[in-house]
Amino acid sequence: MEETISLRELVETLRKRLKLILLITFTAALISGIVSYFFLTPIYQTSTQLLVNQAKSEQQLYNPAEVQTNLQLINTYNVIIKSPAILDKVIQNLDLDLTASQINEKITVQNEKDSQVVNISVQDEDPTIAADIANETARVFQAEIVKIMNVDNVSILAPAEVKEGMAPIKPQPLLNIAIALVVGLMASVGLAFLLEYLDNTVKSEQDVEKLLELPVLGSVTSIEAESKGKDRKATQKKVAVRGETIGS
Repeated sequence: MEETISLRELVETLRKRLKLILLITFTAALISGIVSYFFLTPIYQTSTQLLVNQAKSEQQLYNPAEVQTNLQLINTYNVIIKSPAILDKVIQNLDLDLTASQINEKITVQNEKDSQVVNISVQDEDPTIAADIANETARVFQAEIVKIMNVDNVSILAPAEVKEGMAPIKPQPLLNIAIALVVGLMASVGLAFLLEYLDNTVKSEQDVEKLLELPVLGSVTSIEAESKGKDRKATQKKVAVRGETIGS
């Protein structure tokens, strides 16, 4: 029985504070949408693919040991690609007003497990600059790795391109709005229960019973002053009529 009453009280609290809950929830979503569409700078991403594989002639056979060696080298290559030895030359070649650490933050180097393909991804506010950095990083690395490790097993598989109508990867307004809706709903519901908890006013007979720990024997109804006045006027009128009848 207590669980039913408790559940009923929860539902009643939500119903009573429904306007507050909806106001906070939709305000949070509205603010998130405005910020996402009008204040956050779009960020674009382009990628260049490198293939780590020793060039072979048609007569050479497939060598599993060599493939395994290339896979082990990829982890080293991932570090070298983002090193100042490569990035400083990229900055110089593209005449960028950036430092090596700033370029480093824009670049992400990844490769799938047991894959000889390395992805160089670059994020920037300008998709053209992102593509230029990705392609130049790949070219510089391909040239410098021969000097650094005395190996020539890197080729550019797919250069970065800027496609027409390219969409930014962030911000994602719809995702931000959805998150704001959930967060706003949770916050507003929590606030509704907090306000209900802090509200000590007596609203019903049940509240009186809980407060005094005594049973309610009866209730006193309130009579509006206006209705009282009307009743009094009606009574006086009846008396006056009766007085005229008696006096005639």
